[in-house]
Amino acid sequence: MKIREIMTTDVRTVSATDSISEAANIMKQIDVGAVPVIDNNIVVGIITDRDMVLRSVAEGKNPNERVSTIMTKDITTVNPEMDVHKVADIMASKQIRRLPIVENNHLVGIVSIGDMAVEEIFENEAGEALHTISMGVRH
Repeated sequence: MKIREIMTTDVRTVSATDSISEAANIMKQIDVGAVPVIDNNIVVGIITDRDMVLRSVAEGKNPNERVSTIMTKDITTVNPEMDVHKVADIMASKQIRRLPIVENNHLVGIVSIGDMAVEEIFENEAGEALHTISMGVRH
């Protein structure tokens, strides 16, 4: 099965110049923990709820500062034609929970560990990936 078959295609995004507060409001409105950051529909980063807590709130930043000041810039993306098993392996090895899907340098979707867990066939892989990701976060 290709990742295209389970990815979310209706993806809300922010620009690097949007405020942290704007990004937080989008997350609240659509009940997600991450929003891709784009420039001309090209992914330049991702902002997560974790980024907001650790790089903004914990450091006392103004919520009107730009997303670019706290976003994760070094991100991994995958092609929509990649096999779901391979994507799960990438997510586990890189310890990431959400992955932008890019085709011809343009954002076409996003996939999360939860998306994979919904598909019964990948429940074990998603569980293993989440376990690996969670173990990597603990120190």
